[in-house]
Amino acid sequence: MDTTVANTGTEGKTWGGGNQPLKASYGKMMMWFFIVSDALTFSGFLAAYGFSRFKFIGSWPIADEVFTHVPFFHGNYPMIYVAFMTFVLIMSSVTMVLAVDAGHHMKKSKVTFYMFLTIIGGLIFVGSQAWEWATFIQGDYGAVQTKGGNILQFGQYETVDGKEVFKRVAVSDIAIDAHGERVQHERKSGLWFVSEGTLPAYTVNEVYNGLEANPNVLVRTQTINEDGHKTILSRDESLKQIKNNGRLVVEGANLHVNEYGTSLFADFFFFITGFHGFHVFSGVVINIIIFFNVILGTYERRGSYEMVEKVGLYWHFVDLVWVFVFTFFYLV
Repeated sequence: MDTTVANTGTEGKTWGGGNQPLKASYGKMMMWFFIVSDALTFSGFLAAYGFSRFKFIGSWPIADEVFTHVPFFHGNYPMIYVAFMTFVLIMSSVTMVLAVDAGHHMKKSKVTFYMFLTIIGGLIFVGSQAWEWATFIQGDYGAVQTKGGNILQFGQYETVDGKEVFKRVAVSDIAIDAHGERVQHERKSGLWFVSEGTLPAYTVNEVYNGLEANPNVLVRTQTINEDGHKTILSRDESLKQIKNNGRLVVEGANLHVNEYGTSLFADFFFFITGFHGFHVFSGVVINIIIFFNVILGTYERRGSYEMVEKVGLYWHFVDLVWVFVFTFFYLV
């Protein structure tokens, strides 16, 4: 009896029964599985952030007023340092591409050089993120939190380039004007924290007395008006709000309070940027291990620099995630 054999057209092709789909090794496929699952995790975090931001859009902090610092420089430089951090991370992704390409051509010296640059870029980014956290936690101006949880900031109008601009005034400046120099609480005093967060250096009554003694200082709420700006209270309303509704002097931000606005912003900031920072730090550690393996000639003896390519996939993923984090937190 004759046997009929059907020709499916898949003989000899990758998906015709081979053990390397798309000609990818087991390790590379597992890296892709990890990237996809981690991308879903970050997507959930950012979706939660977006939902909360638009739910409380009237009291959400404005990034240009929060991230204004540059190391070793005094002044107001909105988003400058964050842009620098982003540039460094993107450039480290470029050097990683060059390292992978050099590995394809079996050029050990170039792989070593570009891996070194990638590690330096990652360290700069992680260090910058740590500095940004410290600055965010410490704060600049301080504010008063009301009994309803709203944040009241202080400032006065100044003429800049022919326009009146509301400039923040620090709580410490108001209290100093009213009472003279004061010694702030320090860690060595044994008073580190209270239930609401970091122990404030000033009381609501002291801030009220200082506000009363400074007729040019006004109070700004976190509520955004129809013009897209935060609401400036009248002089009488400012004093009334502090006296009747003031609950706590807030300095900086932590998981309990936030001088910039709703505490949810600080919660998401610490969690999401911290989670991403952990990824970057892990990537730096892995890159250092791969870097020394390259120097020792491990991959040269194997005849393949696939490990560089696999860690490169992870590094590009971390870079791409930061683009979304940067967009959500700093641009939108």
